[in-house]
Amino acid sequence: MDTSWDAQVQAIAVLEEPTRRRLYEYVVTQPGPVSRDEAATALDIPRTTVAFHLDKLTEEGLLATCYERRSGRSGPGAGRPAKLYHRSDREIDLTLPERQYAVAGRLLAAAVEDAEVSGGSPREAVNRRARAYGESLGRTAGSGSVTQILKAHGFEPRPGKGGIALANCPFQRIAADQPQLVCGMNLHLLAGLVSTLDTSYEARLVPTPGHCCVRLVPAGLGGV
Repeated sequence: MDTSWDAQVQAIAVLEEPTRRRLYEYVVTQPGPVSRDEAATALDIPRTTVAFHLDKLTEEGLLATCYERRSGRSGPGAGRPAKLYHRSDREIDLTLPERQYAVAGRLLAAAVEDAEVSGGSPREAVNRRARAYGESLGRTAGSGSVTQILKAHGFEPRPGKGGIALANCPFQRIAADQPQLVCGMNLHLLAGLVSTLDTSYEARLVPTPGHCCVRLVPAGLGGV
């Protein structure tokens, strides 16, 4: 399933059409999968219209399908299984500017578990998890540059003479409440990224109003 920003915008746009939105809301509020006939009867919409919109929602990954004989019979004469629709497993998390709260939640939850097992510092556990996550991003980047990876993960990189400034913090709401925790997490995440992707940069804490607290600077550079 395409999880790119463009694909998520397209999926949301599909719900702009009022009939399609009504059908989606109907299907996801039912206790079980829904047939075209059931949806058509419940919403008083022609079956052909229902079929078109349900299939469009499925095409965009908002609904999924399964097949079932509603007659309760099986074998010869039981008829063809009906095509049924239900909510898909796809998650859409679209924020402007882009945020990555699910990433923060996974890192923090894993760090709490690590700290409970080891008896060590939760903050150190967060930093270790963040660095490991950053390293994994770098290892799986393929031919992508550091700016491309930063952009893909919501940091809004701004390359300049002094390195790469980051115009957006993907964890802004949490950072507003816990700046030291989140800035440390960002620092270790980005340090892990450049360590496996582009060692010509290093991550530094450079708090700047309206920006992420971390900046990528040329490796070996003195003061910033």
